[in-house]
Amino acid sequence: MTLTMPPPTTARPAPSRSGWLPYAVLAWAVGYGALRAAWLLAGAPSFGPLGKDLVVVTGWWSVAMCAAAGVAGAALARARVWRPALVGAAWAICAVVLAACALLLLDIVGFLILDPGQSFTLAGFLSRAGALAGALLLHGAALAHFRHFRGDCGQCGRVRGSGGPVPRWARVAAWAAVAGCLVRLAAQVAPGFGDLPLAEGRSMLMFEGGFLLAGVLLPLALVYGWGTIWPGWVPLLAGRRVPRLVLLVPATVFAIGLVGYFGVGLAELAVETVTGTFESDGRYPLGFFWAAELGYWVWGWGLGVAAVSHHRRTRRPCPHCGR
Repeated sequence: MTLTMPPPTTARPAPSRSGWLPYAVLAWAVGYGALRAAWLLAGAPSFGPLGKDLVVVTGWWSVAMCAAAGVAGAALARARVWRPALVGAAWAICAVVLAACALLLLDIVGFLILDPGQSFTLAGFLSRAGALAGALLLHGAALAHFRHFRGDCGQCGRVRGSGGPVPRWARVAAWAAVAGCLVRLAAQVAPGFGDLPLAEGRSMLMFEGGFLLAGVLLPLALVYGWGTIWPGWVPLLAGRRVPRLVLLVPATVFAIGLVGYFGVGLAELAVETVTGTFESDGRYPLGFFWAAELGYWVWGWGLGVAAVSHHRRTRRPCPHCGR
């Protein structure tokens, strides 16, 4: 009797639960792109003293940005094999959209200190929030494609398990964030602190307190044990596990905001420096802006890298592959 062996099978990625994301990107591109085209043709709402809702990519370029995102979403929906160039292009478009809505950082800070300011308008905020939503959807679609076809678990795409020690690069990033915050403060020494509105009520006190918390406590909490388990000096919570989102949500929001907003600011500052078009207000020289904006930018990158490490170490194991 001859035994017939079944033909070898080729392992396929596990079905993804994120298959709707590319279609959501396409719907966003059509809807948000149509809105921007309507504003260009029929007139946009007032955006207050700023005069604009987006930066870097404005006018019909913003419509082209939406079209590019839609094409990327459609391509991701149709892709049946690994397309690294497509993923790279999608993430590049994400970066452009994030740069365009960089002013959203001012809105978030205004909400946190309970004082949005005179430059705030609801239309501008909703427009920037809509752009951010598109960037997040496109990032999610590209990440889902990356996980699904990279050859690891089709659900999580992880190459290493959760937990483990804090890597050295994460601590370097966290201390770089602290250094960036301190550089920003040091930059203020030359012009002085006399006209800073520290005594203008509760809003500015909240801003200064949040500034130090986000610049010193938050990055270090991401890489040291007291950011995972509440330390003994915290009443009622000592010894309990710190909910991971308590650190990851503010770290992610501020990292994206600082990198995007001050990345755009540094690019504009570089152009003004090279072309000699920088105009000082008489109090803050060119060197102040370079030091302050570089400090903010490094702060954002350090915070983001440390947050990635904290996310990897504190996430739950994948139910499909166990990592």
